[in-house]
Amino acid sequence: MVAKAEDAGRLDGLKWLVVLLLVAAGIGGNIYFSGESLLYRVLALLALAGVAGFIASLTVKGAAFVALLKGARTEIRKVVWPTRQESTQTTLIVVAFVLIAALILWGLDSLLGWLASMVIG
Repeated sequence: MVAKAEDAGRLDGLKWLVVLLLVAAGIGGNIYFSGESLLYRVLALLALAGVAGFIASLTVKGAAFVALLKGARTEIRKVVWPTRQESTQTTLIVVAFVLIAALILWGLDSLLGWLASMVIG
């Protein structure tokens, strides 16, 4: 089991090199074929990105990243999202408190400005 993990780790450098070459080929190809249709270039870049992502996911770090994404997806499914009514009520409460705070600050600013003008003359 440990030998298998070590072999996978040894090939990781080669896999990352292939990923880097695919990314470089995508950039170079996009520049070289700049006269072609944008749709074809985007499709080619998406295909290269898919292949590069697949090869990267075969590395140790890539597999850990894929596991992280799967765990995040599981956690997102556990979230209880607010209803439209709850979101609207919360938004209105926040707006009301912002307006109240703005009025208080406007009042304090006016009072302090009036006091400063009385002191200064």
